[in-house]
Amino acid sequence: MRKLFTCGLLLCAAHTLWAQTNGDNSKLKQLGTELPTPNTYRAASGAPGHEYWQQKADYQIEATLNDEKQSLKGRETITYTNNSPDVLEYLWLQLDQNINAKGSDAQLTETNKIGDGQQSFGALRFLEQDKFEGGYKIFSVKDNTGKALPYTINKTMMRVDLPRPLRPKSSVSFSVEWSYNINDQPKLGGRSGYEFFPEDGNYVYEIAQFFPRMAVYDDVNGWQHKQFLGRGEFTLPFGDYKVSLTVPADHVVGATGELQNASQVLSAKQLQRLEQAKKATKPVLIVSQDEAVQAEKGKPKGTKTWSFSAKNVRDFAFCSSRKFIWDAMQIDVAGRKVMTMSYYPKEGNPLWGQYSTQVVAHTLKSYSKYSINYPYPVAISVHGPVYGMEYPMICFNGGRPEKDGTYSERLKHAMISVIIHEVGHNFYPMIINSDERQWSWLDEGLNSFVQYLTEQLWERNYKSSRGEPSKIAEYMKSDKSLQAPIMVNSESALQFGNNAYAKPAIGLNILRETVMGRELFDFAFKTYAERWAFKHPQPADFFRTMEDASGVDLDWFWRGWFYTTDHVDIALKSVKWSRINTQNPETENDLTRKEQAAQPKSYATMQNEKLLKSTLTDEKPELKDFYTTYDPLKVTPQDKQKYERYVASLSEDEKATVNSGLNFYTVEFENIGGMIMPLIVRMEFEDGTDSVARIPAEVWKLNDKNISKVFVTKKPVASFTLDPYLETADADLSNNSYPAKLTPTRFQLFKESRRPQPNPMQQEKQGTETKPQDGK
Repeated sequence: MRKLFTCGLLLCAAHTLWAQTNGDNSKLKQLGTELPTPNTYRAASGAPGHEYWQQKADYQIEATLNDEKQSLKGRETITYTNNSPDVLEYLWLQLDQNINAKGSDAQLTETNKIGDGQQSFGALRFLEQDKFEGGYKIFSVKDNTGKALPYTINKTMMRVDLPRPLRPKSSVSFSVEWSYNINDQPKLGGRSGYEFFPEDGNYVYEIAQFFPRMAVYDDVNGWQHKQFLGRGEFTLPFGDYKVSLTVPADHVVGATGELQNASQVLSAKQLQRLEQAKKATKPVLIVSQDEAVQAEKGKPKGTKTWSFSAKNVRDFAFCSSRKFIWDAMQIDVAGRKVMTMSYYPKEGNPLWGQYSTQVVAHTLKSYSKYSINYPYPVAISVHGPVYGMEYPMICFNGGRPEKDGTYSERLKHAMISVIIHEVGHNFYPMIINSDERQWSWLDEGLNSFVQYLTEQLWERNYKSSRGEPSKIAEYMKSDKSLQAPIMVNSESALQFGNNAYAKPAIGLNILRETVMGRELFDFAFKTYAERWAFKHPQPADFFRTMEDASGVDLDWFWRGWFYTTDHVDIALKSVKWSRINTQNPETENDLTRKEQAAQPKSYATMQNEKLLKSTLTDEKPELKDFYTTYDPLKVTPQDKQKYERYVASLSEDEKATVNSGLNFYTVEFENIGGMIMPLIVRMEFEDGTDSVARIPAEVWKLNDKNISKVFVTKKPVASFTLDPYLETADADLSNNSYPAKLTPTRFQLFKESRRPQPNPMQQEKQGTETKPQDGK
């Protein structure tokens, strides 16, 4: 309904109408005590401080793979440099393989249960754990003169006591000898292990966390020696590696770093193919499928030793098998030559031969655009038992087609996505080296975000599983007892995939597209990567850098999205339409007449018009008087004179305003979910055109629960829609429209049966539609 305004009231109504507030709006309070106090090591800007330091750990490793017993034995020499201002009396090492020891904390603290009815063998993994003789055997720890050093093993950590304190700017070298049994990854799980192929009697090994590794000592935690329970991954110092791997003579090995003795372990033909790969525009087969199949048939005696070197990396991993097909292609990344490669058994084809190395190359170029230029000479994707795990320059990925070579679209995208994700981990956290043991989201969330950007650059409208805000809405509005804030320890996060991967990734996408804009966001995000490349960032360093480099106050976003379990549910509560009263009696009275005519009649009035034959005044006209025919909206000379006096009192600007014909809509918004967001309001006009208003989140600064906003338009608005492009992860779209919109849903009737995953490629290959069998 039209509401009448005087010019004086108009000036007030054109501003936002604020609801009363108590003066303590926690949603927009700055992050104060939540963030650590800046210091000389970590600046208030989010950059490393002028006295920032970090430790260095260099390794020389010799390891031997036993293909008959599926075990690994090795010796390493560690040179540890103390760049801290502190004196260290002992060192801490990580013994990750002890997670597989019987009675480990990881096994004891894993919750599980036996349900009624059917139970898969996989659910009984704890029985396999009880059979497996896992964990390290430490044979010796010695100093550089060969003298034994005292050490204490505390589950997945080992303390080495130094004969004399390690002073600042000093180094110490010591050696460790060890062995362990390699886990059957499909049966026991884990981040590395082997897969056995009964068809040909061979193994594929993906080996990581295979040697005792230095823990991080930093300015935030001192020693980061929180026990390894499985989910919270790793915190590791950078260093240089020289690694020699002795394996069966017919094995093909891929590893972190550059191969140092190619002429000793590769044939002349393989060396020639590697040279061809340096100039190729598509992957070149170093070992073909036919050659790999031939190698599967024989198991010659003897061994070969493959030597690798890697500089300024935080870890080392490798793969080994006689089943491997190996392809490679060299690419240029900002002037640096990088060899992209893939290792995979024949069971991975045709998917792996067609896509893997191309995805590796694409990922390096995309991540270099948004982060830093890829600095290493090699990047490898390996197909084996581990579906997705990352290490410097090498990663383990899943995605295996059917035995007939066909695959579903879903499987294809899953394989491409996991390769992008794991290769992307070279940047987060292998280079931008965050503390995974404490903050999974700081590597998984940031990496999942850039993964989304990379997927969209791979193929238009790529079906990304994480990235679009609408995909996180259901999780965020779910039972709060089943959620934890993003800013929680890795082991305590509930719904880990949503908490550490999807929610932070989608939050960054909202910042990029809706809150900050791409230009500001991309500059700030890249600044963070450049500042903390080859260093150890903390969450506060990320939060502060994003604000420092963009000039955008984001404390409200970090507080709501990362520190709480609030969700986004902003309701468009009501709309009131107003127009200026021109006080022109001819115009205003005519509008009033039309409005009155448009008013709905009551049911009683409609019944009287239909059933009431006559009234008393109809029967007795003498009862009628002046008011029987009086028209209160008839314009009188007095009305015209009053209007003329009013117009004469106005300035030219005031006359223009009065006669502008503007429409004023007072829209009320209610924050139901608790998480504030910018308001994106689409107004569709009666003539079919539309306009979108974008209002920053600071609109909630005086009241974070209920606010109202006046929208001024030249054309009448037919409808309002809040968050029309699904930008803010609003969990309830039913209250986002005015007038309210009904959205139909569809349901399907079906017979009870288990339906196989669609595989159109297989169906076409077979020439017939695969039909589900009832009850199977």
